[in-house]
Amino acid sequence: MRIIFANIIILKKIMRYSLTFAFALSLFTLTAQQHSLEKIWETDTIVAVPESVLFTPNNTTLFVSLIDGGSWDADSKGGIAKLGANGKDYDAVWITGLNAPKGMGMQGSRLYVADLNSVVVIDISAGKVEKKITIDSATGLNDITISDKGIVYVSDSRTGKIWSIEKDQPQLFLSGMTGLNGLKSIGDDLFIGKGKSFIKADAKKQLTDIANLPEGIDGIEPVGNGDFILTSWGGYIFYVTSSGKVETLLDTHMEKKKYGRYRL
Repeated sequence: MRIIFANIIILKKIMRYSLTFAFALSLFTLTAQQHSLEKIWETDTIVAVPESVLFTPNNTTLFVSLIDGGSWDADSKGGIAKLGANGKDYDAVWITGLNAPKGMGMQGSRLYVADLNSVVVIDISAGKVEKKITIDSATGLNDITISDKGIVYVSDSRTGKIWSIEKDQPQLFLSGMTGLNGLKSIGDDLFIGKGKSFIKADAKKQLTDIANLPEGIDGIEPVGNGDFILTSWGGYIFYVTSSGKVETLLDTHMEKKKYGRYRL
């Protein structure tokens, strides 16, 4: 076996249970059409309902969104933790007082976090909340991705809408997206998890179907060759080729254990 890529990606995944937070698996290629995963490390049972994970550009720190309560409850129990890239040095209280934080995106010294009806903007260097961008009609903000042009896209799973944010001002981007969850901006395209459907919206908002998965889509990350790694909240990881072929890499739904970080 050989590692096909050296870069590291982070996949968003809902954690329904405060169980062992497993990270860092290597993706290997066995043939041109078959891949497998190898686990490198995992934490102890210390992470309070983690939902999403984001790597810093210097590859030394992981940001982890902690729901630590009901998935959609405005209970101020949520927060953002920091974890070393080696699975150690866990700081569970880096940011506190959020509600049910989920997807994250990073631009410069700002960390953007989807939290119910607000996108929380965190000053990373100061380690504190800078502001909250409230979207009045939103009720279930979920995933975040940031384009090369600095546009922040955030999905609202409950209303089926995608919002774009420029200069901290939200505008409706797409609506009518039943089962909406994961987002990933690449160039002028926005890749979207819509239930079990993996689709792409181009610069003109034209939608193209890429693949249909056996489970609902949560995290979306590119491999780098036109293919993608997709996750499902129930504990699944899929490899999806640019031509739409779907391969199941991991199924942990019976273990109630969710995996978040992968080295490709």
